Amino acid sequence: MKHTTRLRALLAQPQILIAPGAADALTARLIQEAGFAAVYATGAGIANTQFALPDIGLVSSTEMLQQIQRIVNAAPVPVLADADTGYGNPLNVMRTVREYEHAGVAGIQLEDQVSPKKCGHFDGKEVIPAEEMAQKLRAAVAARQDPDLVLVARTDALAIHGFEQALARARLYAENGADVIFLEALRTREQIERAPREVPCPLLFNLTEGAKSPLLTADELQDLGYRIVIYPNTAMRVAIHAVQHALATLHAERSSQALVPHMVNWDERQRIVRLPEYQQLDQQFGRAPARSPIADVGDGN
Repeated sequence: MKHTTRLRALLAQPQILIAPGAADALTARLIQEAGFAAVYATGAGIANTQFALPDIGLVSSTEMLQQIQRIVNAAPVPVLADADTGYGNPLNVMRTVREYEHAGVAGIQLEDQVSPKKCGHFDGKEVIPAEEMAQKLRAAVAARQDPDLVLVARTDALAIHGFEQALARARLYAENGADVIFLEALRTREQIERAPREVPCPLLFNLTEGAKSPLLTADELQDLGYRIVIYPNTAMRVAIHAVQHALATLHAERSSQALVPHMVNWDERQRIVRLPEYQQLDQQFGRAPARSPIADVGDGN
């Protein structure tokens, strides 16, 4: 089954789809191995981990696409990929959709912020006119070659224009081709409860710990009617904390001995990156074959 078709099938199931965020190929592999059915390729995470930059629109479409391609290749599950604002006007959106589709993503997320965008939980955001975003979505629908490619439309309008306008935009975006709606940075339990009742489209919830939205469990969100919950930077932030602790220990103790119980062991590390499989392939294909006597015979000239 195609990853696009698989993602649509997962959205049709009664159980909410949990998609942890990956900023690199190794994390995507770990998400898949942990049993999750989908990966969210996080733009903020890619900016943070690959460039040590904040999520304020500093990463180009080419840089994003390179990393997303690695994430897709690393994990044989559907990947929903952040494409920020589509990197320009509707024509830019069309190219972005085609490039992401060629990279193998199962879904693409587009948002209605001005460019350069900001993290959805930062202050000082601005959004483009609603009809301009609707036009981008129509362009995205026209550009996709696989009709099963899932289009996620995100609106950041709540912070600027209020909840009612955010709902109005969500409905407009659903009417103009969005398969899933992402209302960013919902602030209250009431807003979280109302959105699925008032938007006639599957909804995605962004669970970013410690940011503007309340923390709910996936089961709570499922009961409220949400179809996808992403955890964009959970793995990255846990890893940052672990690395900070490890480096502080190494600096203080001038030894890594105390850290050994907190590491994956040598064999597990190699298993995750598929070393035994490559060793087997090397045995089968990597060694130079014995030279044939026929190859040593000249042509007589």
